[in-house]
Amino acid sequence: MLEKMTRINFLFDFYQSLLTEKQRHYMELYYLDDLSLGEIAEEFGVSRQAVYDNVRRTEAMLEDYETKLNLFAKFQKRVDIVEQIELLLDGEDDRTHAIRKLVSALKEHE
Repeated sequence: MLEKMTRINFLFDFYQSLLTEKQRHYMELYYLDDLSLGEIAEEFGVSRQAVYDNVRRTEAMLEDYETKLNLFAKFQKRVDIVEQIELLLDGEDDRTHAIRKLVSALKEHE
């Protein structure tokens, strides 16, 4: 369950600009603010089922965007490569220092 939640949070980070305002708001409340479906329904004056349907439909859309665009998969691959580079770096010569600076710059833009 935690793994799914983490994945959806990452997908939301990458693709939220492709969602409607209502979809974004429901997802933020449900996944980021940890509100229950009932609490969200009460806030918006809709049924719990309506919120549930919207959240599930939005999750499916996020997964579809990832299938088509692969932004999260590419991000994960870059993180893995950076970690591998860091493991290979040893010593304190000028070249190693320069490479570490580049790796740090990459990590800042993840």
